[in-house]
Amino acid sequence: MPTNFQVFRGQGLSMEDFEKMKKTKGGLMSFNNFLSTSRNREISFKNFARPAAFNSNSVGILFIMNIDTAICTNSSTPFAEVSKVGYYKDKEEEILFSTHAIFRIDRIERIPDNHSDRLYAVTLTIVGNDNHELNTLTAHIRKDLGGRTGWSQLGLILIKVGEPAKAEQLYQILLAKASSDQDRAEYNHQLGWVYKDMGEYSKALLYYEKSLDIYKKILSPNDLSLASSYNNIGAVYYNMGEYSKALLSYERSL
Repeated sequence: MPTNFQVFRGQGLSMEDFEKMKKTKGGLMSFNNFLSTSRNREISFKNFARPAAFNSNSVGILFIMNIDTAICTNSSTPFAEVSKVGYYKDKEEEILFSTHAIFRIDRIERIPDNHSDRLYAVTLTIVGNDNHELNTLTAHIRKDLGGRTGWSQLGLILIKVGEPAKAEQLYQILLAKASSDQDRAEYNHQLGWVYKDMGEYSKALLYYEKSLDIYKKILSPNDLSLASSYNNIGAVYYNMGEYSKALLSYERSL
């Protein structure tokens, strides 16, 4: 295996995810599952990227990934050649990367095609743990999460990276095992946030109000956590179109 090489991956992306990717051009992206790639551009394009372009709900994407084996080694991003066991055997030259490989988005260009205008090439470069943007992002998240337990931090990270369903599962488990009113109030509050993000406003209200009831018992009347609770309840009422209730909650947060 050479020190530097290219691999390819063809797949479909929803229109929404593609628009998000375009906005983060020059930034970082991560693949949360094991990443199957190929040394064979033609197979990746014809068998995976192009067919996805004919789905009315998706865009066909050909990822072109620049790999530096030294970065993979230093950042503990293992990969393996598995061409002997892939569907296309040796023709595909499949390379499998571990979960959470991190790449920089270098270029996004439309691929000229006579049959579709929804085919794009996205050029990525693998980055290591010493990447400045990655360290800045990590530091920012750590600052946001300061003072919370490891499990609670994980829940907040899941919310921030757009995995509310996983955050919900985690916080329900934490809530069931909570041994103090402070923890119960926090986990109910976080579940309210999760359900608000998921658009389940009735559930969001239920958990925000449970959290508020506990905070009223254990905190002083002018504690900022109470103001935050009223503000979040007001935001949910606003999203539900119940503006008078939203206004009342906002006034209580002041």
